[in-house]
Amino acid sequence: MKYLADLLKRYPDLEPVGKDIEAAYKILEAAYTNGRKLLAGGNGGSAGDSEHIVGELMKTFEKKRPIPADVTARMEEIDTERGALLGKELQGALTAISITGHTALTTAVGNDVRPEFGFAQQVYGYGREGDVLMAISTSGNAENLINAAIVAKAKGMKVILLSGKTGGKLKELADVSIIVPENTTYIIQERHLPIYHVLCMELEDHFF
Repeated sequence: MKYLADLLKRYPDLEPVGKDIEAAYKILEAAYTNGRKLLAGGNGGSAGDSEHIVGELMKTFEKKRPIPADVTARMEEIDTERGALLGKELQGALTAISITGHTALTTAVGNDVRPEFGFAQQVYGYGREGDVLMAISTSGNAENLINAAIVAKAKGMKVILLSGKTGGKLKELADVSIIVPENTTYIIQERHLPIYHVLCMELEDHFF
């Protein structure tokens, strides 16, 4: 993993979690190889990280990702000019959904069921066996993510935790836990970004 090696040079304090980052990558690679997807969630700044991850996976990050020629050909059959433009401009995607959005759905769950079940409901609805849930929680104790992880495990999904401190309750539920060796929230968040950038770059390098 060439990007991981570079990360550990730039952030030597992350050396203790190098093997965990590699293990998380292998889970994601296997999921995408089998046509599965990633669901990502977090609260506060970690909600932003979830959206960020989706942005890196669903379009070009560092490499060009041309879409298959046969898809372009089919679009051109429907509309010659627009189809050609779409074929030229659209980019290959690794399917990922952030469960932090969908305001109407999450507020409906919060109002009609329980606020802490908003993520769990989405994992139940979107998740399929072989998919991956990435739970991002600096403490590892976010109630809505714990609930989501329980549903994910019940559905045969893998769970990757990005955390800090002790990893909290989520560590017990995760297949792989990347626990940054820090205790201060903003420093943990500062380390999460280069970690998920590396995961996204390694995936892009492998699939495109």
